Amino acid sequence: MTTTQMTRYDRSMLRVMNDPRGRQLRATAARRRWVVVAHVALTTAIVALLTHFCVSRAEPIWAAVAGVVLLLPWMVAQGLINGATRGLLELRERALDERQLAERSQVLARAHRATTCLLAVAVIGLFAAGAVDGDTLRTYAPPALVGVLVVHFLMPVWVAGLTAKDEPTEDETTTL
Repeated sequence: MTTTQMTRYDRSMLRVMNDPRGRQLRATAARRRWVVVAHVALTTAIVALLTHFCVSRAEPIWAAVAGVVLLLPWMVAQGLINGATRGLLELRERALDERQLAERSQVLARAHRATTCLLAVAVIGLFAAGAVDGDTLRTYAPPALVGVLVVHFLMPVWVAGLTAKDEPTEDETTTL
């Protein structure tokens, strides 16, 4: 940890991120992968529904309601990923030790590389669509940009969830 004193908020968040409840749901790499896949699927569904709600000429209230309903399982999956990473991305620097700070830097670098590739694909796709039909570009650019922005925001969480190490079992902790 850094030399700066942790605040009451930091200590509270550290307790929340190290809460043992739900450990079985995130104990192995396979389970964490399933949680990340579910989180990606829920994120995709929510963004698609809310995009449909915003760009549709009709008034599809059902899309907004369905998007809001999907937020609850999305938040549960987000919490499971945060718990699996022990708050690697949610905690302030002063609450992390040197190993966690290095791990956070690695996760952010990997996420940045992946997001850069996705952004390049989106730009190339939009340019290709614009070359075919200028009206198509106007139609697809806003949803594509929103999608890339959401992925840019969530990619570090997904990378951290996929690269988190397994916690030691009780047998391993007693032998240490």
